[in-house]
Amino acid sequence: MSQQRITLEIENNIAIVRLNRADKHNAIDMAMFQALDKVSKKLCQNKAIRAVFLCGNGEDFCSGLDVKSVLNEKSNILKLLFKFIPGSSNLAQRVSTNWRKIPVPVIAIIQGRCWGGGLQIALGADFRITTPDATLSIMEAKWGLIPDMGANLALRELVNIDVAKQLAMTGKIIPAEQALGYGLISQIADDPYQAAQQFIKPFAERSPDSVAAVKKLYNNTWNKKSWHILAKESWYQIKVILGKNQRRAVNKQLKPEQATNFENRQNW
Repeated sequence: MSQQRITLEIENNIAIVRLNRADKHNAIDMAMFQALDKVSKKLCQNKAIRAVFLCGNGEDFCSGLDVKSVLNEKSNILKLLFKFIPGSSNLAQRVSTNWRKIPVPVIAIIQGRCWGGGLQIALGADFRITTPDATLSIMEAKWGLIPDMGANLALRELVNIDVAKQLAMTGKIIPAEQALGYGLISQIADDPYQAAQQFIKPFAERSPDSVAAVKKLYNNTWNKKSWHILAKESWYQIKVILGKNQRRAVNKQLKPEQATNFENRQNW
């Protein structure tokens, strides 16, 4: 992991990932693409964490792609877009889709500009909390491109198709209040970091296995056929019940005086 681009801290079982290129408004260059890919894969394997906070140092969460830097070498385009399997994520897409695979709630904490690739990253999170003055944009249209960093998976779940088309076709910059109305963000707060700490408390009180199972169930079935949803929810429920944490959750409700802390989550 490049410490120049990303920092990672773990406090009270919360992983805090910070984009660390404040002098460039956290614009994404190749080193940041690679660092985000590496840190998100690392966190996916960490069974002890209960949440991830995704932040940006400085006045902006992320102003988007560092176009000049990325296009400086033609080979960078191949590195970003190449994939062995068409339906898998390439490097450009993994900076968004990898957050969806981490079996804990991921909260993007947004201030200032969250444009283009920055919004693609944030849409990979489960929740987004912004400052009142934050602005958001699917800015790829400005460069004659389509949004192709994996966030279309989340976009189809969050907003109506006409809203998605308008934002993606125009690159329009919208304020936080409008983004909240569209469903692009979860909450607006003067101090979004503090709000995220309060937001995550109820999740930490629940079994890490049931939280992980719900995230996987909804992300993998939200737009699938009914039979697929029913099959997955039955399978995941069996897996949850067979784990120790489900019994501990029952004890916390029925025998609180005998309750013990949850164990690290299962593999999800």
